[in-house]
Amino acid sequence: MVSQGDDRTRHRWNPRYAIVEELAGFGARVHTCSRSEEELNERVKEWKSKGFEVSGSICDLTCKDQREKLIDIVSSVFEGKLHILVNNAATVRHRDCVDNTEEDYSSIMSTNLESPYHVCQLAYPLLKESRNGSIVFLSSVAGSVALPMLSIYAATKAAINQLTRNLACEWAKDNIRTNAVAPSATRTTILTEPVIILPF
Repeated sequence: MVSQGDDRTRHRWNPRYAIVEELAGFGARVHTCSRSEEELNERVKEWKSKGFEVSGSICDLTCKDQREKLIDIVSSVFEGKLHILVNNAATVRHRDCVDNTEEDYSSIMSTNLESPYHVCQLAYPLLKESRNGSIVFLSSVAGSVALPMLSIYAATKAAINQLTRNLACEWAKDNIRTNAVAPSATRTTILTEPVIILPF
């Protein structure tokens, strides 16, 4: 199952598309989600035309009820088992710490940390049932290195790094592997303006 982050722009490379196509290309059945029904239908149609087994759900991962509904659908699609969970929903705002608002903090924390944490909790029985589960978090170099104008985003990615370690220890007994990938700045759908990384 692959989840999606911000839909604000679509002209840039989207890692979710690449993840879906890579997994489906290896023969995996994939279920993905999006907040945009139009976008989801377009992509699923495209993937099916390539012979991929891909289905999708409309879901805003910042909403608890929608996360629960999503995992119910995933359980039905995959008959109560899930082998791979990819958590890549994220949002970012480039602002100095003093310029961030309470809404900025709440929104970024909800999307980047609360959502994947809860999805893991919900997916745990399905991953355990597969007897060979794998969780992959999309983290960021910002979770390990101080970068300008990214204090909230960086905090969520540092938390994701630690969550990865904790779940790897907690759920190893259930044959669930947990890993994180931490790329640097990538031109994706959530990067809407140029970013210059300055040395400190």
